[in-house]
Amino acid sequence: MPPRNNPMSAVQKKKTVSTTRKKGTASSSKSPRTPKKVQAKHSHIMPVWLRNILAVMIVGCFSIAFYYFFIRPYAYRWKPCHGLKEYGVCIPAGYDIHGIDISHYQGKIDWPKLRQNKETVTPLHFIFMKATEGGDHGDTTFSANFANARNHGFIRGAYHFYIPSTDALKQADFFIRTVKLDTGDLPPVLDVEVTGRKEKTELQQGIKRWLDRVESHYGVKPILYTSYKFKTRYLDDSIFNAYPYWIAHYYVDSVRYQGKWDFWQHTDVGNVPGIKEDVDLNVFNGTLEDLRKLTIK
Repeated sequence: MPPRNNPMSAVQKKKTVSTTRKKGTASSSKSPRTPKKVQAKHSHIMPVWLRNILAVMIVGCFSIAFYYFFIRPYAYRWKPCHGLKEYGVCIPAGYDIHGIDISHYQGKIDWPKLRQNKETVTPLHFIFMKATEGGDHGDTTFSANFANARNHGFIRGAYHFYIPSTDALKQADFFIRTVKLDTGDLPPVLDVEVTGRKEKTELQQGIKRWLDRVESHYGVKPILYTSYKFKTRYLDDSIFNAYPYWIAHYYVDSVRYQGKWDFWQHTDVGNVPGIKEDVDLNVFNGTLEDLRKLTIK
């Protein structure tokens, strides 16, 4: 037999509803407490004024760094040119003998058009061409450029890009096999720009071995090409002062190197008719007769 229902009386229901409302009213009237963790988190929020100061300092540091590394080294490009402007750049004052150096980066050259630059206000007299790099990498345009330079009346020269991690004699022999210098050509050039993580003494020994081997073969002292900072830092030994020096120093009014130098590569953004890409421009520190005296006899 199912149990009988025992319904709550009306009085009991009224009391229960009243009690529930009182509890709800009491709990809702109390203000909620902020958890301790939340309070601690808010206590570490950076003040607005301090955040603004840090933002200004970060922007300032970034601006200084950007100017130092990206604007200052090239500021010379935007300086007013008070002298002669040719080939898209301001030509260093006081030098009459000009030239360029080229490699496969310049692409196919229009030699008849390039030859016309021998008749300008700033005539080009000499051209250096990249021949080799390391122990087995030859420049793909060297043979054609080397022959065309002679055929179009330029005083020509060839250079080797030195890789310190490759045996110096292997590099020297590779250059000798590749480059056949003739009477009237400039001495061979060693281009040194990297250390290859070699110790200074070891780097110097390798470079000297290359220079000795090449000098023995061609019968003339090679030209040493590097930046003035690299030379003063890594090739400061007096034995390297015996070689003709070709200094790379861009976007300056004059050479800052205090020693003797023969060639100065003063820019890498020359715009020369006959060459589509930007090209390095150089000056010779002497007369045309002095330049011819430097060539192979």
